[in-house]
Amino acid sequence: MSSNLYVGNLTFNTTSSDLETLFSKHGEVTKAQVITDRDTGRSRGFGFVEMATSEGGKAAIDNLNGYNLDGRDLTVNVAKERSR
Repeated sequence: MSSNLYVGNLTFNTTSSDLETLFSKHGEVTKAQVITDRDTGRSRGFGFVEMATSEGGKAAIDNLNGYNLDGRDLTVNVAKERSR
């Protein structure tokens, strides 16, 4: 079972690689992605990280929600399913 996490309040300089490095300290990261604007390619200030286990996801939320990254306090919680 995987755990998909929402990561908000990112600086525009944060990369997917930065997210993967930060979250891998709390468990195996399956996927890390900073969401970008399709027209400009610039970060939209949020992203998603998929952890390999729910335990890793819980550890990441417990340790990184409110964590200061590049002067901004991150918002980390379980991602909500997108309705289409």
